[in-house]
Amino acid sequence: MICVSIADKDLEGILRVLELPGVQMAEIRLDRCPLTTEEIEDLFASVDKPLIATYSLGADQSRVAEAEAKLLTAIGAGAAFIDLDVDAPAMMCKRLRREAREAGTLLIRSFHDYEGTDSTRALAAVAEKCQHLGADVVKICTTATTKADNDKVLSLYGSILPGSLVAFCMGDAGRESRIDCLRKGAPFSYAAISAAESTAPGQMALEEMAEAVYGSSPLNPLRSTIGSHLIESVCSKSYAQRAIILAALAGGTSVLEGYTPCGDNEAALRAAEAMGAKVTKDGNSVIIEGTAGKVNNPATVHAGESGFLTRMLLPALAAAGKTPVTITGEKTLLQRPLPGAKEMLGCFGVQIDKESVPITAQGRLLPGNHTIDGSNGSQLVSGLLAALPLCHSGSTIRLEKPKSIPYIFITLDIMRQFGVNVGCEMEGGEDFAQSQEDWSLCDAMTFQVSGDCNYRPAKIKIEADWSAAANFLAAGAIFGKADLGGLDTKSLQADLSILDILPTAGAAVSQEEESGIIHVVRGPLRAFDLDASNCPDLVPIISVLAAFCQGRSNITGVARLATKESNRPGVIVEMLTKMGVRAVLRGDKLSIEGHTLESRILGGHLLNGGNYSAHGDHRIAMALEVAAIGAREPIIIDDRECVSKSFPDFDSTLRKYKSL
Repeated sequence: MICVSIADKDLEGILRVLELPGVQMAEIRLDRCPLTTEEIEDLFASVDKPLIATYSLGADQSRVAEAEAKLLTAIGAGAAFIDLDVDAPAMMCKRLRREAREAGTLLIRSFHDYEGTDSTRALAAVAEKCQHLGADVVKICTTATTKADNDKVLSLYGSILPGSLVAFCMGDAGRESRIDCLRKGAPFSYAAISAAESTAPGQMALEEMAEAVYGSSPLNPLRSTIGSHLIESVCSKSYAQRAIILAALAGGTSVLEGYTPCGDNEAALRAAEAMGAKVTKDGNSVIIEGTAGKVNNPATVHAGESGFLTRMLLPALAAAGKTPVTITGEKTLLQRPLPGAKEMLGCFGVQIDKESVPITAQGRLLPGNHTIDGSNGSQLVSGLLAALPLCHSGSTIRLEKPKSIPYIFITLDIMRQFGVNVGCEMEGGEDFAQSQEDWSLCDAMTFQVSGDCNYRPAKIKIEADWSAAANFLAAGAIFGKADLGGLDTKSLQADLSILDILPTAGAAVSQEEESGIIHVVRGPLRAFDLDASNCPDLVPIISVLAAFCQGRSNITGVARLATKESNRPGVIVEMLTKMGVRAVLRGDKLSIEGHTLESRILGGHLLNGGNYSAHGDHRIAMALEVAAIGAREPIIIDDRECVSKSFPDFDSTLRKYKSL
């Protein structure tokens, strides 16, 4: 990225600069900007672009207290980085480092040589010292008089962790090194607002540097229109499908507001009708007149392409005593196994002929106390939890090795809205206890389910879908910005974790207090580690994000995705490899070698275009569409229609996002 260095301006002047086209990131020279403590707090708290707070002391140690106070204020207000000179006072740096760690502010330790450029060995020793002093980013700036000086500084790349070094030369002879450092993977380089406002020798103006880096690319921030329109999210099919089936089982009329159609949601409505419920639509609301548990006795129910609907219907129909019944399906569902379904349903009296669709079930669902294996996912667990209250007495389920825990809590939340409560206790080791119930550290869950319950009709608003929104939020983090409306940040949806993942990768995320609009702004992207056990649907789009994060990202918890609409881990590796991205799958871990957008543009390594297969998988197709924004040739997808499973209007919404 290009970081604009701002000096000698008051608060109003700084804010004007930050609003200029093409300004994505800025360094605020607190030693040269006449800002009060209150103004520093307002600046760093209100601006959603990544900002660096720096205060150059030079030889004047009389300003140490002022420097520390201003930098502490910037940290507390949300500065993305603070920059401390390698020779700054040790006690001040120790206190600032501690505060930065607690606040999530990254620490730059910098070295400047305004006289010349030392030997490569000496520069490497300085970089090592910066790392020893706790630098998240090492900054080395020397003065070049020859090309050899540039070469010495640029040779530091490769010996320091990718994405954690900003090394270039000052002076006229060093101008090109400010571009070359981006080619080598520097997270950012510095520019002036204009030629007349340079803060260091040889500093380019923003417009000149942007043209040198991005050229005529539509990704040039000076001209980009990407993310200029507000995107409204579609409804969550995780919420919609659960609510539809429970409304069909309830007595009376339920109203589901905020409904948007997609293949899986429409399949759930047809299944509700097959069960005997009456379904009507009124705008974006669905009205369902339920069966009070007295469902029809359909010989077959069609689940469309929905694996979750299949797993929801099997125990629900068996609880109503309406078996034998055959669940049929189409497209990718016919190739997707239901591992563990025979054993899990068999515990509760239901026999199935095989663990794939079409699947026939017989026997009535019986209450009981059982320990079951949750390593194959949460969907059938959700189906059992929703169906067991209809049995004549209570049940206890102990779920070991639980996966996708947030989806289980979505089920419990919707059951509660329809009048049925289930007790739940989570178990784990010492790490789990100290983490205040971090779901990723949970070893087992115990559910106490009351029997002889009746679902009551409900009027609920279906939440917007974080799974769909994640595609646009990740696109904003990679290519510039994104603004999304209608999302609930208190949601139980697993893919809400995208709001944690993006800042970890270096993007800036904020929310408007009144409107609730989520803003994502691109930052210097760096490699990240993610356990995707509880948010598996994010893996395709997060893999694309990782391709633009400097360094090696590791995504674990991916092995069980092999039974989704496609063999997702294998397909992702195939997709990224064809794009020119190194991706390796080892057991349950997917490792991706990424490079910044600037490094890809300057090195001629934008993603490869060409013909790609979505393998009939809606989430792979959406990830491909987002990746295409960063490809040097068009990406042609064999099956764009498969997105209709969850987001029929994805293509038109993406065109709006790209302002096409």
